[in-house]
Amino acid sequence: MKFYGENYYKHAEYTVNLIWDDAANVWVAICDDIPLALEAESLDELINRISVTAPEIIESNQHLLPSK
Repeated sequence: MKFYGENYYKHAEYTVNLIWDDAANVWVAICDDIPLALEAESLDELINRISVTAPEIIESNQHLLPSK
């Protein structure tokens, strides 16, 4: 899944890896660049969580991300 940062990082592109965890029976999303780690029981729920959470994390961590 590719996520395009908004606002300050409007043209930044982040790759979020989506993995099914058999042991926990959940979908896991990981992106070291933002940083992001989420899980959800369904893929749709996980994608929704990413779309809400990723922009917030990017906004909060602008000082840690590479310059445009």
